[in-house]
Amino acid sequence: MTDAGYLTPKEIQAKTMSRILGGQDIIAVGPEKSGKTTTYVLGVLMRLKYTKDEAPKVLILVADNERGAAVIEQFVTLSKNRDLNIVGLFGTGGYEAEVSELALGIDIVVATPTRARAVYLKLGLNLSKLQTFIVDDAAQIVAQGMQLPVCELARSAGKCQHLIFTEVMHDKLYKMTDQFLNFPTLIEVEDFGDTKAETVTQLLYQVPNYKTKLNLLHSLLRDDEVFEKVVVFVNGRLTAQKLCKSLESAKPGEYAMYKPLHFDEGGFDDFEDFKQVPEARVLIVANDGAGLLDLTGIPFIFHFEVPEEKETFLSRIVKNKAQEDEVVAITFATDLELVQIKKIEQAIGAKIETAELPEELLVEKTVKKPKGIDKNRLVKADEDMPLGGGAFHEKKESNSKNYNYGIGQKAKMTMKKKHS
Repeated sequence: MTDAGYLTPKEIQAKTMSRILGGQDIIAVGPEKSGKTTTYVLGVLMRLKYTKDEAPKVLILVADNERGAAVIEQFVTLSKNRDLNIVGLFGTGGYEAEVSELALGIDIVVATPTRARAVYLKLGLNLSKLQTFIVDDAAQIVAQGMQLPVCELARSAGKCQHLIFTEVMHDKLYKMTDQFLNFPTLIEVEDFGDTKAETVTQLLYQVPNYKTKLNLLHSLLRDDEVFEKVVVFVNGRLTAQKLCKSLESAKPGEYAMYKPLHFDEGGFDDFEDFKQVPEARVLIVANDGAGLLDLTGIPFIFHFEVPEEKETFLSRIVKNKAQEDEVVAITFATDLELVQIKKIEQAIGAKIETAELPEELLVEKTVKKPKGIDKNRLVKADEDMPLGGGAFHEKKESNSKNYNYGIGQKAKMTMKKKHS
């Protein structure tokens, strides 16, 4: 630890280490570079019992190959005086080579969820001896839609300790962890550092989806006496076009797009022209084609979507020395955009104030469309027609069955037989 430059524990390490060593399930929430990786690396090294087993004792799931390589490097740095067998499963090689390496005996496996699940289903990853199940950067894994393989692997591992590390917690992440965590302890730390940037007044609205964002924008912009001059930022030009059309007003020219996609669409090619035209109240601007704009004289800035690069956001909300006008920056963020918000808060050294949603706001529900159903090919049921359709026929008695083993369950049963 001393050779690696660690002299005193960080806040997240001081709060979580005793619980990790005690075998508890935890959810640790902390910003980037707060010491989350080092925390679970140390916890694993202190708990790991070095017995020669053919099955791994620790499984660490990461969002991508680059992150996995960094985790392995951290293990190597802090375990130079130990005989530690660690392997990465990232989908860069063939299954046969990975299965052969696992069969030699591995202590720790670092893998992406999809690759770990694929190797497990091929009976190459034995989870029967697992002691610790770790999800690194869980919010990023949820953002990439890999909740299903995480939950399947966690349930297949059986009884073990679960450690979840993330920058933010939100509903989608809770839905994933609730499927396998056992009375976890939630530990949150804030580490903004000593520097604090001077920014314009900021408000954050947390909303579930795009449609609710649109309803909220409609609700706020309805007050044209307060919001007399507004710039609304989105990430792409197609989104800007779509949003501009949805904000059509009875007043000609009230809503416009910056650098419209088509010549017959109303808008402005010069940002200064928007400032000079009193009838133009709201301008929709796409981040990908905006460049650096002079926002002087614009009292309200909306971030309808959080920019992918935090520097883009910071350039609009950090005050410069010559800025004297009062400016309010309002940001709409879904659960998946909260990671970017955390990075922005780290950069400015303070939390953004969260505003309550208006009581009259219509909050749209997120509805998932069923896969594999073509509404144009649905046939209405007929009393004389069998339930299966015109080509339906009853199964033979010898082919009928009233059971169905899932893939994961079937693989797990076979695997147990193999390693018994």
